[in-house]
Amino acid sequence: MAFTFVAFSYILALIIDAFLIFFAIFNIIAFDELKTDYKNPIEQCQSLNPLVLPEYGLHMFFNVLFLFNGEWFSLVLNAPLIAYHVHRYLSRPVMSGVGIYDPTSIMNTDVLNKCQREGWIKLAFYLLSFFYYLYAMIYSLIST
Repeated sequence: MAFTFVAFSYILALIIDAFLIFFAIFNIIAFDELKTDYKNPIEQCQSLNPLVLPEYGLHMFFNVLFLFNGEWFSLVLNAPLIAYHVHRYLSRPVMSGVGIYDPTSIMNTDVLNKCQREGWIKLAFYLLSFFYYLYAMIYSLIST
């Protein structure tokens, strides 16, 4: 049993992925609150927008570790979501601050459904990734 940089990367990916799962759950709950008119869109966007860049940064961080380790399969699994994050941020509405959610258009049914579906898909991706990272961490600790 050897503790290598690969094992460290997967342990860090597990911890970060747990935070990303919580971010995805928070997004799902927030958009459900918007859908049921429990909160107003300005407050909701003010609470969601500051979380966008940390989510993207955390996701990119452990993928950079995978790149340094030569964990190409893990990197390829994450590449579509990274590309989507880059596309989503580059095509965001014109706003004065950071974030991707615009309070004026978030209550549009199509935009709200899209954001809610995006949250569910990210949650599923992060959950599946969590179990894959757990497997890969155990595999990298056992094999030497």
